[in-house]
Amino acid sequence: MSDATIPASSLSSHRDLVEKIESNRTALMWIGVAMVLVGILALLFPVLSTVAAALMIGWVLIFAGLVTLFGAFSVQGTGPFFGELLLALLKLGLGVYLLRHPGVGIVVVTLVLAAVFMVDGAVKLGFAIEMRQRGGWFWMVLAGLVSIAAGLLIAAGLPESSLVVLGLLVGINFLGTGISFIMLSRTPAPSAQPVAR
Repeated sequence: MSDATIPASSLSSHRDLVEKIESNRTALMWIGVAMVLVGILALLFPVLSTVAAALMIGWVLIFAGLVTLFGAFSVQGTGPFFGELLLALLKLGLGVYLLRHPGVGIVVVTLVLAAVFMVDGAVKLGFAIEMRQRGGWFWMVLAGLVSIAAGLLIAAGLPESSLVVLGLLVGINFLGTGISFIMLSRTPAPSAQPVAR
């Protein structure tokens, strides 16, 4: 596609994106390396990564509940007070429940992660379409497809396989995304390479 056939707003947005990628190539590469390392650790220790994810969600809910509780008392005496108080107690209760019953938390986290992976894959595909004139965009398409497939596999194996599959799929997702970031950081700018037609 030539510059003449691309709408001006899309062309400007595309150039801005290319400039951002070019100016942040080193950061993209190191983010990719970090994601690859996290992916390898998750693949080596899938049960541990699954349990860690469930426990982390429990602690995040407890923290969010405490913050919401503090916020509720800052509006005490007004209409939103009871709604905020109820929401705070719900977050706190759910967080404590997930910490005390991590098995249930693992299934819930697995289901949520399936949805997140599918959305993540769709976003990566959209990013790849935006970058299709740049070399290396295929790797982003591949990462998007891997994320969508991981989400579908997670949802299909519930609840029996969630303990191991969740950790493995987290590792695969991080590994695929990390590789795509590394490859994207290593490709030359569009002006330095011919555009495939």
